[in-house]
Amino acid sequence: MQDFRVSSWTELHEVLFGDSWREELGRHRSNYAYRGRALADEGLETSLQRLGGDPAGLEGPLLRSFRRYARRGDVPYDSTWNWLALAQHHGLPTRLLDWTYSPYVGLHFATTTLERYDEDGVVWMLDYVRAHELLPASLRDVLRVEGANVFTAEMLDQVARRRRDLDDLAEDDDFVLFLEPPSLDDRIVNQYALFSLISSPDASLDDWATRHADLVRKVIVPAGLKWEVRDKLDQANVTERVLFPGLDGLSRWLRRYYLPRGG
Repeated sequence: MQDFRVSSWTELHEVLFGDSWREELGRHRSNYAYRGRALADEGLETSLQRLGGDPAGLEGPLLRSFRRYARRGDVPYDSTWNWLALAQHHGLPTRLLDWTYSPYVGLHFATTTLERYDEDGVVWMLDYVRAHELLPASLRDVLRVEGANVFTAEMLDQVARRRRDLDDLAEDDDFVLFLEPPSLDDRIVNQYALFSLISSPDASLDDWATRHADLVRKVIVPAGLKWEVRDKLDQANVTERVLFPGLDGLSRWLRRYYLPRGG
């Protein structure tokens, strides 16, 4: 993958917004998804993999139990992918990873953990349009017919209604696709969220990124730059108050905003 260690707010923007010009549209429209994390050393493991044990063996019971105890009306319609998106959104370990269309939201999650300000953060960038060119033909056909760059649950259901169906499509080569979740709540809307979905629960997105290094950028946000980035994001209204609507988000923002820098 391509590693970028930026040294200024200006350079950070040049990298995050780089290659966004689309000649065919005459517009600046980035094909990258962004994932910000407080620690640069953190890879692209899913929460299901971080749980330990056998991801493939754990995924079924976890999701089945989640569906049994959740309310049927919590998803727009009964789809494995809607349930998986809902579960990920509420903290259940899944094979999904959180991403966003917004580089500023990515930066927020790279700089929101004050306890990590003495360590470098990271914003991962992945070109989901080119990643989808590597998908099995049946999945590429769905995107082509729909004129879309990412999947919805309805689109994915056309080819794979069950988790096992997606696993079977991988054959000998794992793939990754991007799933745009339904508007489950204001938080998922305000975070401009989408999820990566790996073809198998135990497949490694880190390994996939290594094999397709030209599609992935790792943008290091140095510890010494974090305060400047955080202050400018606050001024731009990219805060917990916006990204986590409600009193909890408001309280988290105020606690961080008024904490003395040496605190």
